[in-house]
Amino acid sequence: MHITTYSKVHFTPLEPKEEEILLEDIVHAQSLMTRANGHFPEFYSVAQHSIACGKEAAARGYSGRVILACLLHDASEAYLSDITRPVKAELDGYHKMEETLQNAIYRKFLGNLPTEEERKAVKMWMIPAYIMSSSTIWVRRLKKSRPKSRVTWYLKFSHLHRWKRNYGV
Repeated sequence: MHITTYSKVHFTPLEPKEEEILLEDIVHAQSLMTRANGHFPEFYSVAQHSIACGKEAAARGYSGRVILACLLHDASEAYLSDITRPVKAELDGYHKMEETLQNAIYRKFLGNLPTEEERKAVKMWMIPAYIMSSSTIWVRRLKKSRPKSRVTWYLKFSHLHRWKRNYGV
């Protein structure tokens, strides 16, 4: 079974061929896909998240390879979709399918798979970039209708403060 991509490639996600993986298809699809299954006050795409991860890695002085790996870390979702973590954890075999496709994407654009050290660097900046980007959306929205209680304001942003303190972002 195949899907027809934006560029009209007949792509089989479960048997990926590197020559059929196109950056144009990844970027197009991710720009239209929402993070967190759409549970943000404003549209926030997988592409926006990937760019935030890449910018964070660049700002921290990581190599071009790590920056590119950050930009590509969710590229398999362009072909498989973005499934929320609790559901993904219950789908037997899904992780293997996602890993096979993601590894093909890394080989295509990085030349080979990221090293264990590079993978750790990518994972290290995925969550803070997500929190920082999504918190910007929440700050803009809450400034318009700020909660009357400081306790309410604190509860809404306590997760962000913990990340800033723990990771220095």
